[in-house]
Amino acid sequence: MLSLSMIVRDEAERIEDCLHSVKGFVDEMVLLDTGSTDNTVELAEAAGARVHRMDWPGDFAPARNAALEHVQGDWVLVLDADERLREEAIPAIRALMVQPDVLVINLLRHELGAAMAPYSNVSRLFRRDPRIRWSRPYHSMIDDSVTEILQQEQHWRVANCAEPALLHDGYRPELLNQGDKAERLRRSMEQWLEDQPGDPYACTKLGALEVSSGNHERGVKLLRQGLERLPDGEGRTAERYELLLNLGIALGAEDAAAAESCYRQALNLPLDVRLSLGARLNLAALLMQTNQLDEAIQLTTTACQRAPEVALAWYNLGLMERRRGDLGASLRAYERSLDLNPDHAESHQNFAVARLMGGDIDGARASFRAAISKLNAQNRTDEAEALQARVSGIVKLDEGTQ
Repeated sequence: MLSLSMIVRDEAERIEDCLHSVKGFVDEMVLLDTGSTDNTVELAEAAGARVHRMDWPGDFAPARNAALEHVQGDWVLVLDADERLREEAIPAIRALMVQPDVLVINLLRHELGAAMAPYSNVSRLFRRDPRIRWSRPYHSMIDDSVTEILQQEQHWRVANCAEPALLHDGYRPELLNQGDKAERLRRSMEQWLEDQPGDPYACTKLGALEVSSGNHERGVKLLRQGLERLPDGEGRTAERYELLLNLGIALGAEDAAAAESCYRQALNLPLDVRLSLGARLNLAALLMQTNQLDEAIQLTTTACQRAPEVALAWYNLGLMERRRGDLGASLRAYERSLDLNPDHAESHQNFAVARLMGGDIDGARASFRAAISKLNAQNRTDEAEALQARVSGIVKLDEGTQ
């Protein structure tokens, strides 16, 4: 028997899609509501879920642990309301669940809207065992308790589902900007560091946040400290990768050689290509800047082959192939990028340039128009006007012919 376990609050806009995605796969849907003021509970119950209630305990780990008390299944799938299960992954998941030595199944999650690092591995499917508990603030996880079990009972193992299993909306830029996620994360990690100075987990999360917020010096210091304090071992591979990736991003503008070293160390870790896309694409971009095109294209081509659904990889490949002089390959890469992300103005613009270089005047005109239209639609009017001014001397945008 498989149980869905969720904690929710004011998720009326998303709860139905989430629950619909697991119908027919889970045997029961159990939700713990922590104070909804909208109709989340009614919608969940109408979808067939059993809903319990509690006051918000102040953090996610105790809430998730309380939610586990209400499930009855042999296996537990944990989702957030902004996640959906991909039907295509269910056969692979079922095949892992029947293996008698599997305790936990890591699910590959696609972060919709996160162009640079669109995949993460999350421990969200596990056998129901009272020793498996959620811990750590904000980004709670079961990893600590699972590590203890594996040390005591070595016949168990953690399996990885290679097929992308979850779609996650929570990291779309427009959604992140709407709430106070960054500030809540900051408060939580600052408290964690105060309680456990130098903790690699807190250094990772807070260091990356500081860099993205413009507090560069402190961010770099925290990321370096996290790497120094992180114990060796396969169980900490994901943390090491995240530290190296964010440190590479932080150092990129001031020390390209150090950033390159971080990315190469990250790529040497035993991770699936999808999970290491950020370091791969960033390293390739650095190499392109110094005209090391062969390795840059090799890295990016691998990304396109192993994660063909990632538009940014195809866009970058288009830039590299055009610089190398292979116009046909460049055009094909831009087309794939636009098939995946038709709202990406830069893809339209560079596609237009490549079409113009190939003598396709009408096609270039159409692509320039599309780029300008997308920029205006995204309230990037200054960029749209600047592009139109640059192009007007080359292609007559308002005519059917040149």
